[in-house]
Order: sequence, then structure tokens, then C-alpha cells
Amino acid sequence: MTVLRRAAFADSVSQAVDGVVGAVLSPVVTAVAAFNRRRLPPRDAPHPLLTGIHQPMTEELTLTDLAVEGAIPPQLDGRYVRIGPNPAAPDPRSYHFFTGDGMLHGVRLQDGRALWYRNRWIRSDEVAKARDLPAAPGPRHVFDTVNTSVLGHAGSGWALVEAGSTPVRFDEHLESQRYDDFGGTLPGSFTAHPRRDPATGELHALCYEATDPKRLRYNTVDAAGRVRRSVTIPVAHGPLIHDCAITQRYVIVMDLPLTLSMRVVLSGNGFPYRWNEKHPARIGLLPRDGEADDIRWIALDPCFVFHTANAFDLPDGRVALDVIAYDRMFAGDNLAPDEQPRGLERWTIDPMAGTVEQRVIDPAPQELPTIDARRTGLPYRYAYALGLPEEMTETLVGEAPLLKHDLERGVRHLHAFGPGRIAGEFVFVPRSPDAAEDDGWLMGFVIEADGSGTALEILDAADIEAPPIASVRIPHRIPPGIHGAWLPTWR
Repeated sequence: MTVLRRAAFADSVSQAVDGVVGAVLSPVVTAVAAFNRRRLPPRDAPHPLLTGIHQPMTEELTLTDLAVEGAIPPQLDGRYVRIGPNPAAPDPRSYHFFTGDGMLHGVRLQDGRALWYRNRWIRSDEVAKARDLPAAPGPRHVFDTVNTSVLGHAGSGWALVEAGSTPVRFDEHLESQRYDDFGGTLPGSFTAHPRRDPATGELHALCYEATDPKRLRYNTVDAAGRVRRSVTIPVAHGPLIHDCAITQRYVIVMDLPLTLSMRVVLSGNGFPYRWNEKHPARIGLLPRDGEADDIRWIALDPCFVFHTANAFDLPDGRVALDVIAYDRMFAGDNLAPDEQPRGLERWTIDPMAGTVEQRVIDPAPQELPTIDARRTGLPYRYAYALGLPEEMTETLVGEAPLLKHDLERGVRHLHAFGPGRIAGEFVFVPRSPDAAEDDGWLMGFVIEADGSGTALEILDAADIEAPPIASVRIPHRIPPGIHGAWLPTWR
């Protein structure tokens, strides 16, 4: 079958099944996708996200007696854990950065010391088969690759992904893993970005599945790790909804024009979402205790958002939402995000007027925003984000600073990591439960671009421009990942 004939056949099948709930896993679609995947042409050059700085690790390590420069704050008792794609047996023809097998990387801090570094694959069925490892037990859903974010909740660590898998619960050593649908209470899949209400400890999550393009679910998970409420929200075209935001009154739903593409599914390529100009962009305000019919939908110009920083209610009834916005995303055949963000923006949503006012806070390219999580859903002053290279590269990463936005004063401070050093996401850890909003530390991995090693760096959040307080040296390159978290010791 020639390439043209295969494309025509895929188009005809795509038209026949487009819009059918569950069509992505129907026998005909699965067969066509597998047929075309086996016949994808070889790449003309090495895959940029499987080589160089992104070359996957091939071993699981446990390292102790890690070298430390500076002084680790003795208040830090727990683990910094980050996850990202680390494919066990990748096919360069179809590999996409968002679909690689997940790997956890953790550093244990206690009493001013770095006790260990560990890396462990998420034990999916594919990883178990490729690496001769035992698969994690527990209920699977649509798929079992989990690679996007981590969370501490209900006395455990959780590895998360969206669009089809149940979460993976892991122990304090990253060893014991189990697929866990919150004790059988989770209907369907979960999300990579639940938002925790600091007042109740509950998680608020917008969940969707690639096999069900006509609906998503708003799930509330209580502090004990059980889903106490689930609301089904009708949508069209299967939008990718990576993140959400909450206020004291609302859950904010971003239904934007990045949607499931049956044509891409059938082609055999690894990531099935593409920019869809026919899908209207809208933002929804769902009352926290409301139903789908209570959502106030407001149209806005086409754009896309991976990550929100925070949201909060304004005294006059409007809502402030801070986001990293893009003009569009995945508009062509691509291996990873293919557009530069237009910066950090504040969207002021007026539910009475039905308008969204979009104002640029900082136009510099940046991503992976974070805040003091104790301010989630509340007015706040400080936001942090990872700067991006001014020019987008095929490896996605490069030398760029960490940014601190003082939203009250309208100023920005930055931490430069130095030449030849590439940082990932940093997370904020408060000094104590009642510390001021920027009284604490920022921590994250910084990679030596020459491959000589990685550091877990700890910065003073109140003096971000200063050198690191401490740097834990890891004697190998940790590939760039996605999201991390500080998991305090569970007692």
C-alpha cells in the first residue's frame, strides 16, 4: 500500500468514525493505527528528544552519600520527587515527548543531609515487558503509561497523567507502586493537575479520556483519598484540558481548540491531539457545588493554555485567572510543543457581562508556573516560572533563568543558573506552616548540558537572585522531565 493510498484509507475511516464515543479503541481504528505505525518511514536524523540531553536512562539506581555544596536547611524533611518521560524501548518513528514511559527521580533530605537519590520507572505493562521488571498491580483504565506529575495526598505519593490512566500510588522509597483508582471511587481516568483547596485539603480535578470525546468529569477527592463527587460535563471534539484552576466560588474550565484528531490516531503517530480551528474557544465558571447546567460559558479568541498559575474571586464578582498563554498549539506534525508562549497573562472574567479581559503581565517566554500552594484559589502576591530560551529549539530546553513575579509591585526578579546549565521546573516549599508567602525555598533539578551531572538546587525564595543555599550533586545526567513536588515526610 503506498503512502498516498494509506492516507486516503485513513481519511475514509476517520470520516466514518469521527465523533463516535469510544472510537479511538474500536477494533477497526486499533487495527488501522497499528498497521500504519509499523509502516512509518525511518527518521532522517536522530530524534532530538531521544538523544543528547534527552537520552533516556537505562538503569534504576540508588545512590547514597551524595555530595552537597552549601547547607541544606534542617527544616526540610522529605523527598523532592520529579517525573518525566523516559521510554524503555522507544520507536523513534512515532515517539512523542508526551507519551514516553514515566520515570520517577527522588532525593531524600533529612537533618541537613541528602540521604539518597533513586530513580524508578513507573511499572506499566510495557515497561515490565521491555525491562524484565514486575508490573505494578492494580486496576488499569484506557492505558497505563503515567509520566506527567506527582502529588502527595492521603499519606502517599501519587504519579499522575491525563486522558486515560488511573493514578499510581508509590511509597516513600519510590519502590512499592500500585495503580489506584482512589479505592474504587474514581469513575474513569484522572488528571495531571488537580488543584488542592488549602482550607479543606480536597483535590479538585477536571478529567477527560481520549476514548470519550463528548464529555469530561469534574471530580472532587476528599482528604482521605476518596472521590466524594463527580459531575459529567458535555463537550465536543475531545478537547485536551491539561490544567484547571479554582477559586473559593468556582472551578474554571478551559475548553480550547486543541482536540482529538482521529486522522492522527489512524496515522499511527504517538500523540493524537492537534489544533482545531473549528472548535470554539470558551472558558467556563462551574460553581464548586454546581452541576454541568450551572456552568457560565464565556467565549474568547482562539488560544491555548497548558498551565495556570492561580485564580481568585474579585470583590465585584469577577474572577482573576493567571495563565501561560499560547496563540495556538500542535498545529502541524510535531514531536512536542511547537509554539512559544506569549507570556504570563491575567484573564479577568466577568460572568455578568460575559467577557474575558486579557492583560499581559510579562511577555517573556516562560512556562511551568508555580505559587505558594497555601494561596491556591486565593489572592496572592508571588508567582514563579521557568524562563524559556528566546528562540525555540527542537530539544525544547536551553539556558534560561527562573523568574519571580511580584504581582503586587509589578516587578520581576530572576535567578541565572550560569552557562551550560539547564533548569527544569522549581517548586516552592514554605519554611513553616504559618510562614509568609515567600518565606521558604524553591527547589528543582539543574542539568549540566555537557552530561557530567545534575544538581538539586535549593534557593531562598525571598532572595531569588542570590546563589543557591544548597546544591545536592548527582553524578549523572537526569533527562529533562515535566513536573515535580516536595513530599514532606509522612508521619
